[in-house]
Amino acid sequence: MELNELTAHELIERIKREEITSQDIVDSIRNRIKKLDSKIKAYVRLSEPSLSVLSPISYQLSVPLMGIPISIKDNICTKGYNTECCSKILRGFKPPYNATVIERLIKAGARVLEIKNNMDEFAFGSSTENSCFGPTRNPWDLERVVGGSSGGSAAAVAADEAIAALGSDTGGSIRQPASFCGVVGLKPTYGRVSRYGLIAFASSLDQIGPITKDVRDCALILKEIAGYDPLDSTSANISVPDYVQSLVNDIKGIRIGVPDEYFVEGIDNRVKDIVLEAIDKLKQLGAEVHKINLPHTNYAVPVYYIIATAEASSNLARFDGVQYGLRTENREQRIENRLIGMYKDTRNEGFGQEAKRRIILGTFALSYGYYDAYYLRAQKVRTLIKQDFDQAFNAVDCIVTPTSPTAAFKIGERIKDPLKMYLSDIFTISANLAGIPAISIPCGFTEEGLPVGLQIMAKHFNEEMLFRVAYTYEQNTDWHLRKPNV
Repeated sequence: MELNELTAHELIERIKREEITSQDIVDSIRNRIKKLDSKIKAYVRLSEPSLSVLSPISYQLSVPLMGIPISIKDNICTKGYNTECCSKILRGFKPPYNATVIERLIKAGARVLEIKNNMDEFAFGSSTENSCFGPTRNPWDLERVVGGSSGGSAAAVAADEAIAALGSDTGGSIRQPASFCGVVGLKPTYGRVSRYGLIAFASSLDQIGPITKDVRDCALILKEIAGYDPLDSTSANISVPDYVQSLVNDIKGIRIGVPDEYFVEGIDNRVKDIVLEAIDKLKQLGAEVHKINLPHTNYAVPVYYIIATAEASSNLARFDGVQYGLRTENREQRIENRLIGMYKDTRNEGFGQEAKRRIILGTFALSYGYYDAYYLRAQKVRTLIKQDFDQAFNAVDCIVTPTSPTAAFKIGERIKDPLKMYLSDIFTISANLAGIPAISIPCGFTEEGLPVGLQIMAKHFNEEMLFRVAYTYEQNTDWHLRKPNV
C-alpha cells in the first residue's frame, strides 16, 4: 500500500521503526492530490503555490503525532495562510493567529497542510455545493455529493488525499459527510474542544472535531486537540482522558438505546435495514438493546433553523468590506450614501444564495416583535430536547441511530429545494442542540455501493463510551477497510 492509504497510527509505528519519515508521508499525500483532486475537488486554492506544510518540524519520538500531516477545513484559522470559509466575502483573508486546535496539533507534532478543505460557504449546507469554489464530488460516485458542510475534509480522507482532517459540526457537518464518504467523524461534547479561531456560524452549536479512517485515529487526534482553553469562554475546564485507553474490544453489558423517532417514514429502507443489521451485530457482541423514546425529536429541525440562523445573522454582521476580505466600491455620487452603498454592494456580491437566505431568516427571527415568538420559544424547546437525552441516559449508556436518512444523493438534486436539503440533517441536529458527543462510523453499503453511517451518541463528556462501542463494532466488521475506486 502507498503511505497515503495508511492510518495515522500505522504511519506512526513505521516512523518509530525509522522505516519512513514524515516528509515521505507529505510527499505521498502531495502526489495523490495532484493526481486525483481535479476530479474530487476536496481542496481549495490549489492554483496557488500550495501543497506545502504550514508547520515544518524536526519531530522527535516523544511527540504523539510524529509528523503526521493533517488537513484543515477552510473555516479554521491558520496564521498567515488563507482562511476564507469558501466565501467570496472573505477572499484573501489571512488570519494573524492560529486557532487553538492548530496550535495544539503543531505542539503534538502534526504537520498542518497549507491548503484547506472545501466546504459549504460559512458551513451553510449539507452537500458542499454552496462553496464559491464549486462542489466537492464523492469518491464513491463522482456524480453524488459528499455531504456537508465538512465535505472536503471527509472526501479527502475517503480518497486517501489526507491521512486525517479537522472539520466543524454545527448540525451534523462532520458526521453526515463522514457517513456519505464511508469514514469516521466525531462531534465532541460542546466545550470539549476550543472554538477559538473557528470562524463562527452558530456559537452555541459549533464544535471542531476529527475526521479519520478509523476509530483509533479519531481517539488519537481528539486527545491532542481537546481540553480547556482560556481564550474560549465556552471551553469546559474538565480533564481530558487518554481516549486510546477506551479502545476496548468489549461491549458486554453496555446498554444501547434505539429511539423509535429515528426510524420513521421518510428514511430510506435500505439505510434502515443496514442500520438495524448493525444494531443486531452490537447485540451479538454482548450489548443490551433497549427501545427508548425521545419525544421532542420532531421539533429539532425547526428549532435548529431558528437558533442557528439567528446566531449566524449576528455573527456574519461583521463581514462588511471595511477591515478585511472583499470590498466592492459603491459608485453612489452623494458622499453620505457611499458607505451604506459599499456595505450593501459588498454583502450582495460577497455572500452566496444560501448565506443570504440564512442571514435573512435569522434577522427576521431576532427582529422586534418576533424574538419571543421564534427565538425565545425555540430556546425553550431546545431545553426540552436536552431533557429528553438526560432522561434517556438514566436508562442507557449510549444511543444508536442512522447518521442520515439516506445515502449520498445526486449533485444538484436538492440544491433548489432548501427544505429538503435541511431535512438531510434530521438525525444529527439533536446532538448539537443538546450539546452531547456523537460519532458516525461506516456500517454498510447500499446496492449502488454507497456508504451508510451508524451514529452513536453518549452523555456529556463521555466520548470514551462512543469510542468503546465504535471500536468494538469496527474490530468485528470490515466496512472501514473498503476503499473507493476513483
